Amino acid sequence: MVHDVGSLAAIVAFLVAIMVLAQGCADEGLFDVLGERVSRVAGGSSTRLLAWSVGLAAAVTAVLSLDATVVLLTPVLIAASVSATRPHRAHAYASVRLANSASTLLPVSNLTNLLVFGSTGLTFVGFAWAMLPVWLVAIVAEYGVLRWWFRVELREPPAGPRGEAYALPLFPLAVVIVVLLALASGTTPWVPAAAGAILVGGYALVRHRTTWSNLLKAANLPLAVLVLVWAALVAWLGTTQVGEWFDDVMPAGAGLGALLLTAFIAMAGANVVNNLPATLLLLPAAAAAGPAPVLALLIGVNVGANLTLIGSLANLLWRRSGGQAMSSVREFHLLGVATTPAIVVICTTVLWAWTSLIW
Repeated sequence: MVHDVGSLAAIVAFLVAIMVLAQGCADEGLFDVLGERVSRVAGGSSTRLLAWSVGLAAAVTAVLSLDATVVLLTPVLIAASVSATRPHRAHAYASVRLANSASTLLPVSNLTNLLVFGSTGLTFVGFAWAMLPVWLVAIVAEYGVLRWWFRVELREPPAGPRGEAYALPLFPLAVVIVVLLALASGTTPWVPAAAGAILVGGYALVRHRTTWSNLLKAANLPLAVLVLVWAALVAWLGTTQVGEWFDDVMPAGAGLGALLLTAFIAMAGANVVNNLPATLLLLPAAAAAGPAPVLALLIGVNVGANLTLIGSLANLLWRRSGGQAMSSVREFHLLGVATTPAIVVICTTVLWAWTSLIW
């Protein structure tokens, strides 16, 4: 078994801690301030607002994980994009599309990344360096897709913020920066995340900006238990003949063709059984071929999760956080099918070119 129960529990503990940290930041107003600043910088331009929204979603995803983006940032971006008649759907889609596509940068940006991180043999910084061009290209590609797909709506300018600018909450921002630096140092991820959650959560409680029930709800312990049991079950399944079948399907080697095939198999798996079990089932064969195939696997299960609603748990959380009112199931899948495979190809090609250069 690639992951024992202990290592899976540590990964899930990180998810719980980072969501509590993100909730504390939200209750302290960090997301609202960022949304308001983005709206002001856009200066009444819908396309500039979309560019800043995409960038903000990418940054939040990379640092606080994709779940923080879809749960906490989605309502902020929807509110920031309200025009004279309605919110722009492009900005709502920016949160979910970038939650998946921009979760390739750091080992802590997505549970799938944490699952494969040890198998890459890379350091935290080495992982980020290998995935940086992929991340940047994915951001640019997603912006281009959203700007083209919603080009008619984006002709209508947003209403823009009113009144004076909000003060930036410095304490939660400083804690997030320190947590990120601690993660980059190679510390076990759940430890600095838990420390940050305690600091920001406690700070918000003392200032009566949040409640215990809010923080407990953010922790989402039932979901954490479900993910842990689910992951353990799928990891065990990988030791059976099912795992052998997946080993046979996956290509060997790190050439462009092999990486593209790995990414597409991973994308297909993510959109049939969700990206977490797909990662667990495909990881042993990818890891045997080297770090580049493992990173190509991540492109498939992360960027490729935009293909369908079941591709990622983040997609379902996004609909509950405001996406359902901004999107139909039909439109989500039309956009996904029309654009996601092409972005997976582009990102995987960039990965192949970049890793061939630096390794």
